Amino acid sequence: MNQHAVRPVAAGEWEKAKELRLSALRDPAAPVAFLENIVEAEAQPDEFWQGRTAGASSGRAARQFVAEAPGGAWDGSVTVRVEEGGTIDFFGEVVEKSQGHLVGVFVRPEQRGTGLTEALFAAALEWAWSLDGPALGRVRLFVHEDNARAEAFYRRFGFVASGRIVVGTPSDAEARELEYVLERPEAGR
Repeated sequence: MNQHAVRPVAAGEWEKAKELRLSALRDPAAPVAFLENIVEAEAQPDEFWQGRTAGASSGRAARQFVAEAPGGAWDGSVTVRVEEGGTIDFFGEVVEKSQGHLVGVFVRPEQRGTGLTEALFAAALEWAWSLDGPALGRVRLFVHEDNARAEAFYRRFGFVASGRIVVGTPSDAEARELEYVLERPEAGR
């Protein structure tokens, strides 16, 4: 049974957030899982990590959720970024209606298959669906076409391929990222 506490990150926890992100970027799946690489991340000053963590700890723009073990170690994370209607998204497209965008999904290898990813996603979606003014109509994520393990999890969790494919990432001009979406539950509208 999983004993982790899944909770939002606090602004002052930047050192733990940094360590977990660097671990994620060292994972063998990192090249198909993240748009950032370990060399870029390790070069960032502490102020970058402090700002990143503070920005994901409060307000509406983003929220990072972590899975904390009983001893205090962080074993996983996911972040929800809010893309407001009428703004331009990461890929240069206009966002029609306010939506969530899940990024930075990571669970340490020894915790995979324990239900930790499901718990992180449940917390992230609960927060996303709780937002008012305007409510989020859907949550999306992108998955590299070669990341079959992640793609299978997203489908099991209820995400559906939208058919949108983005070609090219900062590290690979030929990479194909597939969009998956989860519509807001009707009861929450």
